[in-house]
Amino acid sequence: MATTSTATSINEQQTYIVHMDKAKIASKDNSRKWYEAVIGSIIDPSASAQKEDSASSPQLLYVYEKITGFAAKLSKKQLESLRQLNGFLSATPDELLKLHTTHSPQFLGLERGKGLWNSKNLESDVIVGVVDSGIWPEHDSFKDSTMSPVPSRWKGICEEGTNFTASNCNRRLIGARAYYKGYEAAGGRIHETEDYKSARDAQGHGTHVSSTAAGSLVKNASFLGLAKGSASGIRYTSRIAAYKVCWHRGCAGSDILAAMDQAILDGVDVLSLSLGSYDKPYYRNNIAIGAFHAIRNGIFVSCSAGNSGPYSSSVGNTAPWITTVAASYLDRSFLATVKLGNRQTFKGSSLYTGKSTMQLPIAYGKSAGYEDAGYCYQGSLNRTLVKGKIVLCELGNFSRAELADNVKLAGGDGMIVLNDDKHGEELIAEAYLLPAIAVGATAGKAIKKYISSNKKATASIAFYGTVYGNRASSMAAFSARGPSKIGPEVIKPDITAPGVNILAAWPPLSSPTYANSDKRSVPFNILSGTSMSCPHVSGMAALIKSVHTNWSPAAIKSALMTTAYTLDNTKNPMLDVATLSAATPFAFGSGHVNPEIASNPGLIYNITEVDYLNHLCSLGYTSDQVTLFTGSSSHFSCPSTRTPLGDLNYPSFAVNFKGNVQNNTVTFKRTVTNVGAPRSSYTVQVQEPKDTIVTVKPTVLSFKKLGEELSYTVSFVGRRGKTSRGLSNSFGALLWVSGKYTVRSPIAVSWS
Repeated sequence: MATTSTATSINEQQTYIVHMDKAKIASKDNSRKWYEAVIGSIIDPSASAQKEDSASSPQLLYVYEKITGFAAKLSKKQLESLRQLNGFLSATPDELLKLHTTHSPQFLGLERGKGLWNSKNLESDVIVGVVDSGIWPEHDSFKDSTMSPVPSRWKGICEEGTNFTASNCNRRLIGARAYYKGYEAAGGRIHETEDYKSARDAQGHGTHVSSTAAGSLVKNASFLGLAKGSASGIRYTSRIAAYKVCWHRGCAGSDILAAMDQAILDGVDVLSLSLGSYDKPYYRNNIAIGAFHAIRNGIFVSCSAGNSGPYSSSVGNTAPWITTVAASYLDRSFLATVKLGNRQTFKGSSLYTGKSTMQLPIAYGKSAGYEDAGYCYQGSLNRTLVKGKIVLCELGNFSRAELADNVKLAGGDGMIVLNDDKHGEELIAEAYLLPAIAVGATAGKAIKKYISSNKKATASIAFYGTVYGNRASSMAAFSARGPSKIGPEVIKPDITAPGVNILAAWPPLSSPTYANSDKRSVPFNILSGTSMSCPHVSGMAALIKSVHTNWSPAAIKSALMTTAYTLDNTKNPMLDVATLSAATPFAFGSGHVNPEIASNPGLIYNITEVDYLNHLCSLGYTSDQVTLFTGSSSHFSCPSTRTPLGDLNYPSFAVNFKGNVQNNTVTFKRTVTNVGAPRSSYTVQVQEPKDTIVTVKPTVLSFKKLGEELSYTVSFVGRRGKTSRGLSNSFGALLWVSGKYTVRSPIAVSWS
């Protein structure tokens, strides 16, 4: 999920995303004409002696209506001229960002005809907007049989382009648009031999995530016979609006912002973004700015946490109004085993569907080729040395599928991919073209030890297909971790959802592995990433919005967070696959989503637009920086007294003790709204973090009616300084309990 580059172009121009104060725009009714006039008035002094040609003239790419601003190609001197204008707020360079099921609905407890999947609930119109690499409209997952006409409130269109016409939309896929001006400004024209200059998906990513969130029910789905079953989206009767912003080399921030702006205008109810960049201040994060304007309009926004785990503080998309989603395992796996010549056997994972191998010689490192042959880079393997052998490959900077392609092209008969310590016991299944298996770090060390002691080492690989009933959920090693460096006042990620080995729709012209030698066409593919977990939560938000049409995005988020679970199906704490120890809130947030329980959470923590703005003021944001989120300085100004940072009415507690002081104390205030039983009393229970005393006042909340709000305070006392013990973090939870309701908030304590 890392940023790849700052967008630059010829003649020292680059694309900037410019935000303006709407209160100071001369023509509020026609902002496009005003921005065009602004761009036309910009003069580059270096061009005064000669007329600027079209290549060096400033170019307006997008005008953002709801978000207030525009994207334009400008030289540095043109930008300096723009900065002098009354109403100018900020200009950030554009950047290219990276893209971060049959069984998962059942794993999540969703059953046809019951609960959230009852027919009455599924009849309501909910529109899910997916900002990604487009969609393959003809796929069975996007059929519209039995669906009612498109709701009249919908303002979007089906935009025509390469191999895409208005007739490609239907009553399920009700909108499709493509955004590429920022991408082309960064890297030149799109090559239509590698992508469609339209909403049609050439990569597969957008099709996969769209069907995960809202794809229709498709019977007898599988990947080459694996993961057989009925595939469906989490909210499989939702409408879908596809906004294509991701192309061959990435996704331009200016295009993403244009898509989010249009989605707000079009009238989506949920926005799903499985993409992002590194964590940075919210006022410089265009996804955060776009998401704020979305929630102002009642739109729930979910984003992937990123795939840079298990490193600490690797989480992205951390703005508190975004629901940030981590990735975890289902109880389904694709089992394969490797048996060594010394009869040791190790379990692993594979989507290979051919026959098992015989016992074959192993080639590794110098016995497989040239320098770095242990990593199986392209060109590193020697055909003479690997022909007829199983090649051992260490996981480095390339995907497992790419390594397998290299081994196959070099003439190897099989492959074993070894995880390093970073990837731990992660078992990602890949659709290999030759017999191959991925094993964890522990198995990898044992296999290398065997090879080093036996010059005639051999191995065989066996494949067992789809296996259910594994220990789950557990946290994926790749899933990005907190705490956020930018907003440590809030625990991020917020929640985890299925994101490992997820089966969903796939375009017929995209191979399942992207490998050069892979010519296969499949209607469904199995992928892993927080990209896969994010649309699960988008679909759940759509389900809850169907039941509670008047709930705010914050209320839906609160329901998902406070009902999440932290014990796996063996009743033990969820594991972190990277370490095989108990996972923490910096990995899973509040825990694993539980949609049926979330639809009736008992209490919710609501947050208003003003609450978020006051939080920005408390962070020390300037008036111009706050105006990026309001759009106009006339709409809001920071109060003279700042709200304590910890008092944002969030459904979790991030406690940061500063300095080497014992008995350090912080106190937070929270307000909960009764959405459960009209007359009810909730009693507090506290699971205290280590070395922390927690005091809650009052200890009982008694409600007399639905919608009633009651407040409480919670004080945290750190019983040590940062150097008195080895731990820098400890974790606990605060629960409000009343009969069938348990409203749980995680606590993360940090010493710095």
